[in-house]
Amino acid sequence: MYIRLEHVNVTSPNPQKTANWMQKVFDWSMQWEGDTQDNGYSIHIGDTDSYIAIYKPGLKIAPYQRSYAMSGHVNHVGIVVDDLDEIEQRVRSVGFEPHMHADYEPGRRFYFYDDTGLEIEVVSYNC
Repeated sequence: MYIRLEHVNVTSPNPQKTANWMQKVFDWSMQWEGDTQDNGYSIHIGDTDSYIAIYKPGLKIAPYQRSYAMSGHVNHVGIVVDDLDEIEQRVRSVGFEPHMHADYEPGRRFYFYDDTGLEIEVVSYNC
């Protein structure tokens, strides 16, 4: 089974400024940028294998996403798998509840919180 770390999502009050220094320091390129859930904005900077998602929250934050409003906070860790359904069964089997299922380009995904409050996004591009 193929599993790899895809991204880490962090909060910044100025995603462009953060992306600019990362580009200069690490020689990364912008992979994507645009609007996100709850009127937020995000820039993905890195290479073709992994990236950092730099997130600026919108005006409204869902109660379960309060950490997304804290600058410098790790919001979630993205893990790429080749069998999303199998991993979801495993997540449930260890007592965690998947949420925010989505099926959109470029792949299917879901999220879950571990028992410490760390959010994990699991994504498959082999849909």
